[in-house]
Amino acid sequence: MADGGSKSTRSGNRSGNKDEARPYISRRASEINNQYGIADLLIDIGRRISTAANLDDALEMMTEMMSVELDAERSTLFLNDVQSGELFSRTAQGQQRREIRILNDSGIAGHVFQTGESLDIKDAYKDKRFNKTIDEQTGFKTKAILCVPIKTVSGHTIGVAQVLNKNKKKGKGKKAATFSEADLILLESMTTQAAVALQNTQHLEHMQKKSAEEMEFLDIVSDVTSEIDLSKLLAKVMGEATRLMAAERSTLFLNDEKTNELFSMIGAGLDVTEIRMPNHLGIAGTVFTSGESINIPHAYADLRFNPAFDKKTGFFTRSMLCTPVVNKEGKVIGVTQVLNKRGGPFTDEDEQRLKAFTAQIAIGLENAKLFNDVQNMKNYSESMLESMSNAVVTTDEDGKIVTCNAAGYRIMKLEEDEDLFGTPVADFFTDSNAWVMDKIHKVDESQIPEIFMDAELEFGGEKV
Repeated sequence: MADGGSKSTRSGNRSGNKDEARPYISRRASEINNQYGIADLLIDIGRRISTAANLDDALEMMTEMMSVELDAERSTLFLNDVQSGELFSRTAQGQQRREIRILNDSGIAGHVFQTGESLDIKDAYKDKRFNKTIDEQTGFKTKAILCVPIKTVSGHTIGVAQVLNKNKKKGKGKKAATFSEADLILLESMTTQAAVALQNTQHLEHMQKKSAEEMEFLDIVSDVTSEIDLSKLLAKVMGEATRLMAAERSTLFLNDEKTNELFSMIGAGLDVTEIRMPNHLGIAGTVFTSGESINIPHAYADLRFNPAFDKKTGFFTRSMLCTPVVNKEGKVIGVTQVLNKRGGPFTDEDEQRLKAFTAQIAIGLENAKLFNDVQNMKNYSESMLESMSNAVVTTDEDGKIVTCNAAGYRIMKLEEDEDLFGTPVADFFTDSNAWVMDKIHKVDESQIPEIFMDAELEFGGEKV
């Protein structure tokens, strides 16, 4: 009997242990199922982001999954732009995409990016780092914020993920819902899983953008260097430099070796204005004489900057990039200056791009300057000829008349509309004037100039 009672007691204990174990087993089963569910979610994230057609699609997929899985009203994913020092995100607005940019050290997102630490904010308006401006602009009311850094497996932070306002469950009263520790862990897991795919997609977009820019760059260089008129070429170069650098204004100065001045031309046609300054003064002069670029992110904080032009024109210079224009022999022939990049200061990449652009157009600039010098000399010579009271006739090496001034037409009794260009000079100086050809041949053979005073010529039956 005692043994039977003993067995009965042990059996009862086992039954009691099973009853006690049921809640634990149920909880563990739920946890295991949840773990499997999370694992499936993470695998799905990696697969979907990796197959996204572009960065816009990847960002949209990720923000949608964050909102659904965290049961949040809104979510945003920011990636860091290394070149500008900004966090950017893109949102769909109809058929268009809107890009939002903030400095990567401002606000809650900037704090998380810089520190690499997650934040679970229960009441956004009680946090000093929260910027309520966007709420005021959009009418959205931010309550709770869960913000985590997007880190690669190696621990490198490439961006920030942010979810806003946990959806409140029914029957939970009026108190606003907040995110839990489990939500934080889930969001960190999701962003870590997506990090590499997002980084690769961002890198691919950057490479595609660079390729498109290079093709555009070649087209621009080809178009610009086809122009031979110096004022038009300078205007084209300045326009393209402004656009390429995403700047507000640009100026291209060329060196005048005769006067040791840097000059540029502004305007078009008859309204062209020439600007000149000594080639050793100011920032442009420093760049020209040193051959080194100068990148000034904050113009008024730099002692080299002269604010006189701003005061004179009303323009406000924020940032400046100034690079030398170097020809194929390595000689500095000018300076390119761009002002006020949109979205922040000029980067090292901007500097290299501007140098490459000016190097490519240097030949075109030299050709245009040479053409301009020749044209100016021709205009000067023609002006001198027209102002002379003596007749002047010039020929080419083949003995054909090239020019004849107004005094020549008058003295030689020629009609104003009579075109002498290309006429053999031997056909013109004949009969009583044939001696002129004899003298020309003699000088041509001896290469010694001769002057004949009071010599007679006959035109129209009159001696002159």
